[in-house]
Amino acid sequence: MNTSLVYKSNALIEASYRLSLYEQRIVLACIAQVRRDEPLTDQKLYTVSAQQIADLTGVGLKTAYRHLKAASERLFERRVTLHQAPNGEGRPAVRLTRWVQTVEYKEEEGMVALRFGTDMVPYLSQLTEQFTRYALADVAKMKSPHATRLYELLCQWRDAGKREISVDWLRTSLQLENRYARIPDLKRWVIRPAVDQINEHSPLWCKWEQRKTGRRVSHLVFTFGEKKTEKDDTPRKKKLKNAPSKGGARFGIPQAVIEEKAKPGESYEDAALRLLTESRRP
Repeated sequence: MNTSLVYKSNALIEASYRLSLYEQRIVLACIAQVRRDEPLTDQKLYTVSAQQIADLTGVGLKTAYRHLKAASERLFERRVTLHQAPNGEGRPAVRLTRWVQTVEYKEEEGMVALRFGTDMVPYLSQLTEQFTRYALADVAKMKSPHATRLYELLCQWRDAGKREISVDWLRTSLQLENRYARIPDLKRWVIRPAVDQINEHSPLWCKWEQRKTGRRVSHLVFTFGEKKTEKDDTPRKKKLKNAPSKGGARFGIPQAVIEEKAKPGESYEDAALRLLTESRRP
């Protein structure tokens, strides 16, 4: 599961919802199991165990077991407000739906099983454009659900390296309602911890500043990029979506293999990532 990838429609990235840390871990662990090479139906059952959560996040098994049970009991009631259709299709419309239609907790096995809601399926499967992808491991050790949400918003603009977000829009997206109504409280309890978690646990570095409209703080401006690694001490270059790298290979997979096994509608990079993920499955 450590090499698993999360794919979400950008419309879902920008939806309004609130999940606790462990509810989010359950949902993301299941999303990462969605196969890119086959259609997703609302009858597909996904499972995640306390042991998997413990291995992924680094918490103790007893802690994972306790939180997994509590989170599974709340997850069925969690709602999400969508403002756009997946793949940029159709006109914008507000749709209120649920993440899941079924949640089962198997106590003896320490395992949660769920089925995604019917309306959620198009936002997770058969995405051909306007979607965001990142590794599940990028957010696994984050301890703030706000950090994961902010990380997704940054990944959505990964090539740009900068994103300006309205404070009002962010409050709505995170469903903060009346909490942290003062800007100092929002920065102290939401923004700073989220940025710290991104810098500590993800492949991105992130800095931020505020922008005022008149005397009021109206926007937050995030600047971010790929962290340097020991093997590469230069910033990672931007890549065109379908342009092969030198020699045509990606992730050690030859260009001829990628082109032969690519699915209809897949980009060059998506096909390579899928083949890499499949090759690591037991």
